[in-house]
Amino acid sequence: MFLLSRLFAIVVAVVSASQQKIAETGLLILHVVILHNSLGYLLGYGVARLMKLDYADRKAISIEVGMQKSGLGATLAAAHFSPLAAVPSAIFSVWHNISGSLLAT
Repeated sequence: MFLLSRLFAIVVAVVSASQQKIAETGLLILHVVILHNSLGYLLGYGVARLMKLDYADRKAISIEVGMQKSGLGATLAAAHFSPLAAVPSAIFSVWHNISGSLLAT
């Protein structure tokens, strides 16, 4: 629960600091985030399949590869670059929780 609230705080901070830029580029960023996430799922599943793992293991590896440390990415981008650089990680934080949950079920 602590990690979820911390992730939420990071996303809120990044989005509030960059809301004008998000309004301008949000749809493009969302498309890139979905593409990146989907490629991670497909790559994880494909490599696991090439290794002849069973379905449950392929699914687990796919989810693990597709869901990355977006909270860390947002924090590092905001600290070392600009709040705008953290926007894709913040959007990814929300998206990968939705897509990962759907894929897991």
